[in-house]
Amino acid sequence: MEQINNRREIAYLQYLLRYMLVLGGKMYTIEDIFALPDGERAELIDGEMFMMATPTTSHQETQIWLGNQIFNYIRKNNGKCRVVPAPYGVFIKQDDKNYLEPDISVICKRDKLDEKGCHGAPDWVIEIVSPSSKEMDYRRKLKVYREAGVREYWIVDLLKEVVTVYDFEGSNEAVEYCLDDTVKSKTIDGLSIHFVELKKYLYE
Repeated sequence: MEQINNRREIAYLQYLLRYMLVLGGKMYTIEDIFALPDGERAELIDGEMFMMATPTTSHQETQIWLGNQIFNYIRKNNGKCRVVPAPYGVFIKQDDKNYLEPDISVICKRDKLDEKGCHGAPDWVIEIVSPSSKEMDYRRKLKVYREAGVREYWIVDLLKEVVTVYDFEGSNEAVEYCLDDTVKSKTIDGLSIHFVELKKYLYE
């Protein structure tokens, strides 16, 4: 009888452990991402799933404007890098527990790309902060991008009117710019983004 009770206790503890892991979002894989209903998007960091909210108009306009600036410069200068906006899958650690959709990915090694997405770290990532994404953009994704080998990471915060730039191959420290500044890319030689033009586009 005691052995039966012990087995029941062990089974119950195993059930509680699985339940707690699921609640903590520690057991999800990329298959769970692909199984989401149409219209729902999520990202994975070390097996934890984070649902993505519908972006705002200013977010989307900023994404389009920035993407066009980068794409047009690369095209004009016969560059080889590719610029891909979200939604676009980045298998950042090339495992089944990490999957991100950066707002803008710049990838300079073509062998990382296939029809499913980017396998490995993009060279340059830009995230545009939404009210629901602050924690992800400023902390969680920062850690992942740094560890995975992203060379350059920009966080564009329209509410704060600040662009935070990380050069992971250089100082590794954050440098902040305002939306009146011109910011040079470390990844694309000669490319500068005039954020005052973005302000005019968004607000005038």
